[in-house]
Amino acid sequence: MTLTRAKLCAWLVGTAAALSASAAFAATLPEAAEAVCKGLIGGADAVKIDSATLQAPSQLAVAERGPTPSGRITPANPAFCKVLGHIDPADPKAPPIRFQVNLPVGWNGRSVQYGGGGFNGVLISGLGLPPAYPFDKPSPLARGFVTYGTDSGHETRQGEPPQVFALNDEAFENFAHRAYKKVRDAAVGLMERAYGRKPDTMYFMGSSEGGREGLTMAQRYPDDFDGIFARVPVINWVGLQHAGTRSGLVTMGAGWINPAQVKLVGEAVRAACDKADGSDDALVQDPVGCKAAFKVETLRCASGQSGDQCLTDAQVKAIETLHATYKFPFALANGLDDYPGWGVSGEDTPAIGPTGGWTAWWLGTAPPAQPPAPNNGIAWIYGAGGIQYVFARDPKLDVTTYKVEEHKARLLEVSKLMDSTDPDLSRFRARGGRLIMLEHMADYAQSPYAGIRYFESVERKLGKTETAEFARLYTAPGVDHVGSGAPANVDMLSVLVDWVEQGKAPGDLEVGEQKVEAPSFATLRALPLCRWPAWPHYKSGPVTEASSFTCAP
Repeated sequence: MTLTRAKLCAWLVGTAAALSASAAFAATLPEAAEAVCKGLIGGADAVKIDSATLQAPSQLAVAERGPTPSGRITPANPAFCKVLGHIDPADPKAPPIRFQVNLPVGWNGRSVQYGGGGFNGVLISGLGLPPAYPFDKPSPLARGFVTYGTDSGHETRQGEPPQVFALNDEAFENFAHRAYKKVRDAAVGLMERAYGRKPDTMYFMGSSEGGREGLTMAQRYPDDFDGIFARVPVINWVGLQHAGTRSGLVTMGAGWINPAQVKLVGEAVRAACDKADGSDDALVQDPVGCKAAFKVETLRCASGQSGDQCLTDAQVKAIETLHATYKFPFALANGLDDYPGWGVSGEDTPAIGPTGGWTAWWLGTAPPAQPPAPNNGIAWIYGAGGIQYVFARDPKLDVTTYKVEEHKARLLEVSKLMDSTDPDLSRFRARGGRLIMLEHMADYAQSPYAGIRYFESVERKLGKTETAEFARLYTAPGVDHVGSGAPANVDMLSVLVDWVEQGKAPGDLEVGEQKVEAPSFATLRALPLCRWPAWPHYKSGPVTEASSFTCAP
């Protein structure tokens, strides 16, 4: 074996023995690593490696501001080869699929693919914290995982609606499912080239759109991943876009609810339901029960009354619309013909970008406009744009004139591509796959009841006992879409690894709410994370400690 080959193998194996074999050998190791890394550039088929650069170890950094708490954190990462590449489209008018793969010098034989968010269009680097990840844990890359992500086959440009790409069939199909499969396969090819073997185990972690992607992989490509974590997945995607648009339409005029009235509703919900679990902790632990208990009519303005301390008839109607099921006049993929309404609690969680409750997602700081304006709720921006570019495929469409019946064929086509609601996970289960779903019960980006309903459909299809062998659904009370408002952080990567590789099936877990302050990231409060359909019930002790609660239906 030549000296260069010996250096290469020492880097790829990444063992302590290889690194300490001799001082002289260790001194030349970085040069060998850089040569191996650069040697990955190129490609003869559709997969092209544009650059491959050895990165030096980096330190933890916390930004003063960020759209989400975890988004403020740049974790410490080890030396790794940063690979940027693309996959050429078949249609010359379609964009390429771009991807990033991070190959650590010290590989543990595992990999994790990161999902995207929204309508994607941004390259997911795989360098940040995965969904729900505790702030004080080493990043997956620092733990020795190969990490990777993609832009899903299009790039969002400044000033353009995020749905423009959907006018191209190949770009939309890449977004639906093909991009994640193609990038997964490209990443495996890179691992084989770099390390001389395929990964032992492969994981997928995604939140929101990324959660849908995770379920898509389990349903469409059940042989590709050993463990999947899908947090707040936007499944029943067609239903979500239409229900979100409907909720925006009812606030266009007199139905819009101002910030003071949002606070009024949030306080009324807590007053009605906070103490139902036995504690007074300003948190609704049983939002399912609260949805039945809370009556928005109690806030209706009396005759001749107006102002911030009551709601008009139009505002009451808007809230009832948000809470109500959206019904289609025909069945979509997998027989679904509706979208479940949103729940209660977390209405007044402060809005910062995608963080928050009604103001962030539903109402914005101004009534819905056409075309959607930056100060509108995100659900309107997503839903109205989806109607124009995805379903009607008419960028100039007046959304108020849109009729579902006139676009039935397109809705069925999109539903088949995007909805990720197939309950038949028998192939995923048969090959030993493990799935964890997590729903946040104060989520106004998507209804947590869509994910709950999906999980229950899997139980009906495969049986409850059989489903429990490979899948879990957890629900986190009071948590918004991105993980704020209540305890939400839990190391699901370790839970998945233990289940997949050690056979340790998880029971009830624990979530924490952490202060975004390095290096300790102190836990402010913690709660049990209960398996559906259980909720935290207060026993005794400080309400900031998980041990003070127990999980029960």
